[in-house]
Amino acid sequence: MTKLFAYTDGACSGNPGPGGWGALMQAMDGTKVVKERELKGGEPHTTNNRMELLGAINALESLTRKTEITIITDSNYVKNGITSWIFGWKKNGWKNAAKKPVANAELWQRLDIANAAHDVTWKWVKGHAGHPENERADELARAGMAPFKSK
Repeated sequence: MTKLFAYTDGACSGNPGPGGWGALMQAMDGTKVVKERELKGGEPHTTNNRMELLGAINALESLTRKTEITIITDSNYVKNGITSWIFGWKKNGWKNAAKKPVANAELWQRLDIANAAHDVTWKWVKGHAGHPENERADELARAGMAPFKSK
């Protein structure tokens, strides 16, 4: 049985500054990669958290039909936000515990819609720790940022 995985990451040069996001999509049959796709993009002035979110959003939005997928991120912000914090934010009208507007609310709302369209399992992996697919997602995020960095 083929299983789908997305390894997502974000990068920023300065925070805020130019940034990029990346997603490595892999269809696996057991331990064998049967199909692979790379996604990347960036913005001239952004934050690392926004790029982390856009990596996951773009991975999910790239799917054309309801799919069972595991998203692996090195961002606790993304993983905890979508699996835990978002329920309180929605209940409280997109306000955080301090009654202030949730940072990046428009991206969280977009991720919430994309997440609901699929059967998603969220996993966290330690970043910059030699995990091959996470390192590739990081490379994609840096490549997505490259056009926006000053030479």
